[in-house]
Amino acid sequence: MVRSRTLPRALRPFETGQYRLLAGALLASLFGSGVWAVAMVWEVIALGGGPSQLSAVAAAGAIGILGAVLLGGAVADRVPQKRILFAVEFCKSLVVGTVAILALTGHLEVRHLVVAALVLGVADAFFYPAYSALLPAILPPQQLLAANGLEGMLRPAVQAAGGPALAGILIAASSPAHALLCVALFQLVAAAGLLFLKQTSVRRDVVSGGNPLVAALVDIRDGLVYMVRTPWILATLLFACAMLLVIMGPIQVLLPFIVRDRLGGDAGAFAATLASFGLGGGVGSFLVASWRLPRRYLTVMLLLWGFGCLPLLVVGVATSLWPLLVTMFVIGAVTSGANVIWGTLLQRRVPPELLGRVSSLDFFVSLALMPVSMALAGPVGERLGMTTTFAVAALVPPVLALVALFAARLPRDELAHPVHDTHPEGTHVLDKEPEGTHPEDAGPETAEPA
Repeated sequence: MVRSRTLPRALRPFETGQYRLLAGALLASLFGSGVWAVAMVWEVIALGGGPSQLSAVAAAGAIGILGAVLLGGAVADRVPQKRILFAVEFCKSLVVGTVAILALTGHLEVRHLVVAALVLGVADAFFYPAYSALLPAILPPQQLLAANGLEGMLRPAVQAAGGPALAGILIAASSPAHALLCVALFQLVAAAGLLFLKQTSVRRDVVSGGNPLVAALVDIRDGLVYMVRTPWILATLLFACAMLLVIMGPIQVLLPFIVRDRLGGDAGAFAATLASFGLGGGVGSFLVASWRLPRRYLTVMLLLWGFGCLPLLVVGVATSLWPLLVTMFVIGAVTSGANVIWGTLLQRRVPPELLGRVSSLDFFVSLALMPVSMALAGPVGERLGMTTTFAVAALVPPVLALVALFAARLPRDELAHPVHDTHPEGTHVLDKEPEGTHPEDAGPETAEPA
C-alpha cells in the first residue's frame, strides 16, 4: 500500500479501503441528485406544468427534508449507519425508477412528481446525519478535515455542475424520462457500493424495548439539550441561522434580476454565476482539506463565514458579468472552506453517541429560516433597492460573527479544547489532551444530556 507521506494531505483518506467505497457511493449519489435537479424541471414542463407546479415539486422536497431530519439524526445514533445509507440509496433508486417508468409509458402526472420529491427529501434527511456519523468510525481524526474537504469539493463539482450537464445531454438526446432513468441507475450503483462497506457498530449503548416513537423523541430531546448546553455549537448555529436569513434570499431571488436587468444577461449568464460560486466552493474546500486544522479553529471559521460575505457589496453595484463571476467565486471559496472546518469540528468534538442528532440539528437549524429569507427578499429588494439590500447582506454577517465569537467566549473555548493535529497521520489519538481533563475545562460539553 502507498505510504501516507507520499500522498497529498487532501487525498490521504483514500488510503482506507472503506472510505474509497463510501466516497464512490457518494459520487454516484451526487451525480444522481444533479441529474434529478434538471430532469425533474423538464419533466414538469413536458407534462404541461408551469411555475406553480414546479414550485409544488420543489416545496415537497424541502418539506420532506425539514420534516424528517431530526428523526434521521435520532435513527443515525441508534442504527448502524451503513444500513441507513443503503436503505436511502435503494429507496431513491426505487422511487425515481418508478417515476421514470411512468414517464416512459405515458402515465406520469405532476402529482406523482410531488410525491416522489417528498420521499426523496425524507431520504436525504436520513442520509446526511448517517454519513456524518459514519466518517469518524472509518477514518482517523487527522483525516476528517481532508474527507470533509473532498465532500465539499464533490458537491459543487458533481451535484451542481457534472450532474446537470449530463442531464442536459440526456434530455437533448432523448427525453427527461430517460434522464430520470439514469438517476435511478446512479442511485442503484451507490446502493450496490454500500453493500460492500463493512458495518460499524453504533457507538452508544442502546436500550432495547419500549415504545420506538417515545425513544426517538427522547433521543431528539437529548440532542437539543446537548446543543443548548454547548456554547460553541449553540452560538455557531444561531449565527449560521441569522446569516443565511440575511444572505440566501438576495442570492437566490434577487441575483437573477441583477443579471437580467442590470447586466443584460440571459439564463446562461445566470447559470455562469452559479457555476462560478460552485467552482469557488470546490477550490476552497480542496484548499482547506490540504491544510491542517487551524489552532484558532472557531475564530477562523466564523470570520471566514462572516467576512466572506463582504464581496456581496460588489454584487449590489456590478455593471458587468466578470466582476460578478469573480465575486461569486470568492464567496463560494471562503464559505465552503468554513463549512469544511465546521463539519470536522462536529465529528471531532461531539461525543460519538450524539453525533447523528447534532448533525441533524445543524442541518435543521441552518435551513429553518431559509424559506423566510426567500419570501422577504423580493419585497425588501423592491423597497430598498438592489444595492442597499446587498449592502445589508454584506455588512450584517461580519457583525454577527464578531458578536457570536465574543458573546459565547469562543476564543477561550478553542484554546481550552485543542483539536489540531498533534500526532502522526494514521493514528487514532483524538487530541493532545482529552476534553474535560482540567477542572476549568469541565462544563456543558462534557456533561451527559439531561
